Amino acid sequence: MRGRSPLFETMRLAVLGVLAAGFLLPFFWMVSFSLKPASEIFTGSLNPLPTGLDGFMNYVRVFEARPLGRYLANGAIVCAAILFFQVLFAAPCAYAITKLRFGAGPLIFGLVLFALLVPIQVTAIPIFAMLAKLGALDSYTALIVPFSCSAFAIFLFRQFLRTIPDELIHAARLDGCSEWSIMWQIVMPLTLPAATAFAVFSVVSHWNDLFWPLIVVRTPELSTPPLGLLSFHSSEAGERYGELMAGSVIITLPLVAAFLAAQRQFIDGISLGGGLKG
Repeated sequence: MRGRSPLFETMRLAVLGVLAAGFLLPFFWMVSFSLKPASEIFTGSLNPLPTGLDGFMNYVRVFEARPLGRYLANGAIVCAAILFFQVLFAAPCAYAITKLRFGAGPLIFGLVLFALLVPIQVTAIPIFAMLAKLGALDSYTALIVPFSCSAFAIFLFRQFLRTIPDELIHAARLDGCSEWSIMWQIVMPLTLPAATAFAVFSVVSHWNDLFWPLIVVRTPELSTPPLGLLSFHSSEAGERYGELMAGSVIITLPLVAAFLAAQRQFIDGISLGGGLKG
């Protein structure tokens, strides 16, 4: 950084600014359309600002047309439950692979890496058939259980745990702590950056997931935010794209707020444990 010229820094910031603008442009137009009535959306004008206040009614009508609050609550319940079980299962598994030094550890870690290569679409049909036989379709169970164990969470926690000195674990054992106590009372508080980084990945992934809810959910009351948003785009809704965009903004805001709140911990978790140490 000290040897870089001001011209280089200016060019670097300019390139990053252009890339950032490209990523943010769709969100900018989403917000713009959410504030316009349909008569302005389809005029072909590139004016991003609404000419009146009628477009603000899109945010009122979006709650009147569909139970958007229920969709948001379903998304929060599903994401929170999935994250809870993922951390509950992944942290001890990563601790065992990294710190207990048993013979099958490398094999188990290899299976974890292999599981990272398998997309949910490959296992969707067997999981659907299993849930159907158990009578668990169209329920919170069907939305939560298939994702309650995450190979990516095990990998991320394992990478972060490798940065924790073994001497700390040995000292705790000499003090008479059990492995369970070491895991939850000593190691787990230290993995907060990794847990926060994974929480961002997990919540964003499952909050935005449409594929799985579209398969297992039939009752509108169980719809997650993306599935509920899909109900705005129908022959019934006609050309109510202002309400569709308003719903998109409302559904996106919790993710933006969560990321901004966890931004520092997220960056620390990725830089310290996200695969940067081999």
